[in-house]
Amino acid sequence: MRRVAVVVLLSIAVAMAADKNKPSFAPGSAASHSGHQTSDKITIAAVPYITSEQAATVFGKAKPYNEGILPILVIIDNGTGKALRLDLKAQLVMSDSQHIDPMPPDSVTIFHAIKRNPAEPRTSPLPPIPRAAVKKGPLNTPEIEGRAFSLHLVPAGESANGFFYFESQFEPGAKLYLTGIKDAASGQDYLYFEIPLEKPAGYK
Repeated sequence: MRRVAVVVLLSIAVAMAADKNKPSFAPGSAASHSGHQTSDKITIAAVPYITSEQAATVFGKAKPYNEGILPILVIIDNGTGKALRLDLKAQLVMSDSQHIDPMPPDSVTIFHAIKRNPAEPRTSPLPPIPRAAVKKGPLNTPEIEGRAFSLHLVPAGESANGFFYFESQFEPGAKLYLTGIKDAASGQDYLYFEIPLEKPAGYK
């Protein structure tokens, strides 16, 4: 029994060491990305994650783009000198001016089980699907929900980041339209942001 306990403890220690050695996700500042926009001392970047190399740094073995989901990383740098309150609303604006709403992260994790009519527009809500019918699929991973944009306050001088997910393919000329940024103290709205999506390096 003592030998079994030692083996178990060693296994746990090895697993913890492996997790500790995993590189943490560090997307950098918004200004460090080519696809960014600055207004009123707020800089926002929108980065489409469409290559396998990008996915591996964030989603582990899951590859959302290969399954029909376009993840877009949003990074907000707050240079206003004031705290920002966020109630972000995002839309993907295609080159033909079609607007696509993001999917809830929990819907992304069960996307493989959703049977959508191909004739339906992408702006249609997803059909309901019972959780009991969902088996573990290629996107059923905690990173999908864990990496979703969920912060509601950005202190002065700090940054926030997270993903929005769209049922779409990457398209040159597409933009991410963002609203819902306020001065935390006064409640004053900041103008909307419309950030062009840049093609990632290595994507053909």
